[in-house]
Amino acid sequence: MNLSCEYYRVFYLVAKSGSISRAAKLMINNQPNLTRMIQLLEGELGCALFYRTNRGVKLTPEGERLYAHVRIAFEQLEAGERELAARRELQAGEVSIASSMVALRCVLLPVLKEYRRRYPNVRVHVGNSTTPQAIAAIREGEADLAVVTTPTAPLSAMEKRPLCTIRDVAVCGSAFPELKGRRVHLAELQRYPLISFAAETKTFETYSDYYLSQGLTYQPDIEAATADQVLPMVEANLGVGFVPEEFARGAVGITVLDLVEPLPARGICMLKRSGQPLSVAAGALERLLMERIGA
Repeated sequence: MNLSCEYYRVFYLVAKSGSISRAAKLMINNQPNLTRMIQLLEGELGCALFYRTNRGVKLTPEGERLYAHVRIAFEQLEAGERELAARRELQAGEVSIASSMVALRCVLLPVLKEYRRRYPNVRVHVGNSTTPQAIAAIREGEADLAVVTTPTAPLSAMEKRPLCTIRDVAVCGSAFPELKGRRVHLAELQRYPLISFAAETKTFETYSDYYLSQGLTYQPDIEAATADQVLPMVEANLGVGFVPEEFARGAVGITVLDLVEPLPARGICMLKRSGQPLSVAAGALERLLMERIGA
């Protein structure tokens, strides 16, 4: 077959409209040119596809059989064009984000709220992940973007954009009144049960290194799987914990301790695969994240 798809498009529009002149208007073409293309297609296929009537043209039996196949093909193409147009205008689509709980609470939630306000027809999937899990989700193509806490190990084939810095605070419940209203050394806290993130998290690694730099050993008594589990445990007087300042703000029944040694600052960053374009929906979310930091 030496004829291009354009000949079948002419056939499809003439058959659909029942008129060569109407098809010519749809294609912004002229009637003699379309007639010539139909004749070339008929010659190539070795059979007549249309016959003339006083109201235009009708399909021959062979033309009916061909149209049954061509119609499906072009309707699928038109449906694809409509879907892409909707995605381009952000009237459809989806975006997947891998996020740690800290990053979700401290950065991502207000951004997602604005994103949903602007693009209510885009589906959003947020995966609750530790930083290593979020990095793996990006590498394996399971997420478009990741918003996680730092530090992160050097990342190959991945772009990292810093978003903000957060600082943790030490908190305790009502069972430890002797820690309230005065300055407390980090070494003194070792006499109290400590609630920490799980050992496989970057937060645990950060505090282990920080304690070591202070000549101390980081030995939690209770490990929480995620950040949002630490504060309820502190409120239940299970021990002292370190949580982002945003988590402690407004919490009932806890006290923020006045530590002599400042806790290490941590960053929140956005990750994406390098050298691979984002979908329109994911690109819009990336722009909102950058707007948040004024980039």
